[in-house]
Amino acid sequence: MVCGLDCAKDSLAVRQKVGYLPEHNPLYLDMYVTEFLGFVANLYGAPEEAVEQRIAEVGLTPERHKQIKQLSKGYRQRVGLAAALVHDPEVLILDEPTTGLDPNQLVEIRKLIRRVGANKTVLLSTHIMQEVEALCDRVVFIRQGKIVREAAMDVFTRPGGENLEAAFRQVTA
Repeated sequence: MVCGLDCAKDSLAVRQKVGYLPEHNPLYLDMYVTEFLGFVANLYGAPEEAVEQRIAEVGLTPERHKQIKQLSKGYRQRVGLAAALVHDPEVLILDEPTTGLDPNQLVEIRKLIRRVGANKTVLLSTHIMQEVEALCDRVVFIRQGKIVREAAMDVFTRPGGENLEAAFRQVTA
């Protein structure tokens, strides 16, 4: 179930509610930023103004007229995030969104994810515990496709709390 919809029975409706940024961001490198986001918006039936809103929201305004292949990895991640958000989904799934970013890009993408997460449910999939600590309110450990532990982040961050990495190793080893 996603947003009260059965994934098997209402898959098209569910897809309208979910945005997804995969680990290996599938971008058309020869397209321009605005052109690519317009293409994705059209696939979702999102209005044209959604492209401009997402470009501004993710900080792509200075890069909007460039080809995607001309962008740094950080800006390519922003394009992928804008594409995942272009139809204004209620749920955003991010798979390893900060992998390969330099420290400055990492800080910027974290801020962006936090800002987006203020109004949406964001599911972050990562093996980097620092990302979990920096971005998450709740932690779910999964082993072989099954939830093996779930807890609020403060269980790990409060004084005397558990060590996040040790807890992960304990339930996933």
